[in-house]
Amino acid sequence: MSFHLDPAIVPVGCFDNDIDLFESQYAVPNGVSYNSYVILDEKVAVLDTVDPRRTQEWLDNLDKALAGRTPDYLVVHHMEPDHAGSIAVLAEKFPGMTLVGNAKTFPMLTAFIGESYEGRTLTVKEGDTLELGAHTLSFVMAPMVHWPEVMVSYESAGKTLFSADGFGRFGDTNPDTPWADEARRYYINIVGKYGVQVQALLKKAAGLDIQTVCPLHGPILSGEALALALEKYGVWSSYAPEEKGVLVAYASIHGHTAKAALELADMLKAEGLTVEAMDLTRRDWAEAVAGAFRYSGLVLAAASYDAGVFPPMAQLLARLKSKGFKDRTVGLMENGSWGPTALRTMLADLEGMKGLNILEPKITIKSAASGADRTKMKELARAMAEAL
Repeated sequence: MSFHLDPAIVPVGCFDNDIDLFESQYAVPNGVSYNSYVILDEKVAVLDTVDPRRTQEWLDNLDKALAGRTPDYLVVHHMEPDHAGSIAVLAEKFPGMTLVGNAKTFPMLTAFIGESYEGRTLTVKEGDTLELGAHTLSFVMAPMVHWPEVMVSYESAGKTLFSADGFGRFGDTNPDTPWADEARRYYINIVGKYGVQVQALLKKAAGLDIQTVCPLHGPILSGEALALALEKYGVWSSYAPEEKGVLVAYASIHGHTAKAALELADMLKAEGLTVEAMDLTRRDWAEAVAGAFRYSGLVLAAASYDAGVFPPMAQLLARLKSKGFKDRTVGLMENGSWGPTALRTMLADLEGMKGLNILEPKITIKSAASGADRTKMKELARAMAEAL
């Protein structure tokens, strides 16, 4: 799948394929890109820098694109270090370059770098423009998508939106690499709490003639890929389920809870439901968070532990709460050989989430599932199918 990009816009970013954890918490087995762009016109604008892990590679890419020219501007859309981490190096290399940001950008810049760049900054606000020649950047503020200083810019000649972290994806910049799964994991876990703010930005973007989106992570989007991204962001930012189905998330110590959860998954499938089962002790927790948002139904099955719930399930519940999980149908199953406590702990955690339909029966297993337990599991599977 190809993309359309104005020839005056040159990608100069880098791909980091040896990072293990993005933001020190998200597993990135397929790496992550740090995207940066240059607009070559009568005046030259560099759009964002890269993580310090790839500064020299980025400078080499930039020098090649500039072909001896000097940047007039550095546009700072987002101050997170994976995009702003090489600003100081670039500012030193090109002392005549003006840094472009908004009123919230430059205090952060000083906080991170210890330099205000007094006399070298241009502060822009909503609707301001930057004339480069045949190309003009218009600035749109996007506070809390997902930091308070975030802005995006629209280039009218190429009908291109530079979207900061919006529409980003873990992995490389290859447009043929499947987009949705890693974009979902990225969005739900990093941006997902700020759905209201994303919706506000989408409304602003709807008033622009956008043919191409250049994000700060992942591939450039245009055509069918852009249409898919806009559709998914509309759903994800509204907290609506992406599809009818059930995530069965289980946390088992010795295997009995896992066996019962997988049996329940089969019962749900027998009811005609799409089902995905995840072992929380072995699967990436961020993938589980994304899966919970993806489906209309969620089953939580966990062992009791230290008078509470087994920690892998506790982490999932804490993450779901922090990301604003709501408006789903939930089934619960606990295991406790002598003193079941997982159910009450899970219920207490779920109380802080809005719009949940918690189904009956709530199932308690003591060690291994019995015939009576399986009867209740079938009842729960039927209740889930009826609710969805």
